[in-house]
Amino acid sequence: MFMLIVTLIIGVVALVPLFLDNAELATVLILISTFLFTVGLILWSTFNVKYIFYEDFLFLQGGPFRSRIPYDQITKITPTSDILTGYRILTSKDAIEIFYTPSLLGSVKISPEDQMGFIAELKKRCPNVYKKGFQ
Repeated sequence: MFMLIVTLIIGVVALVPLFLDNAELATVLILISTFLFTVGLILWSTFNVKYIFYEDFLFLQGGPFRSRIPYDQITKITPTSDILTGYRILTSKDAIEIFYTPSLLGSVKISPEDQMGFIAELKKRCPNVYKKGFQ
């Protein structure tokens, strides 16, 4: 709900001046289309999040973005409160950062609903993973 309210406020602030300045119709349509596409992508990435444990890898999906992390490449998991990045942006203050070796950025941040259940299942599938900051 918070994301929808913020999106509405940003939309009003960004688009109302177009109508007050009597901008050309083509300009208005281009800016509205760009705004709707961007908002749609952000909302899709935020609310369509899946974490699936397969036999050989952990599958993460947030909208069009996907990660397939083999269990043998996961090196460490830590808690994080960085809510501005990762899957499920701005919807949780409790998140897990998963570090794995071939990652472009070195890690991925996720926020599963059942954090302790997720960690327990991950620990079963990668018993050698280092858990820092968890009980």
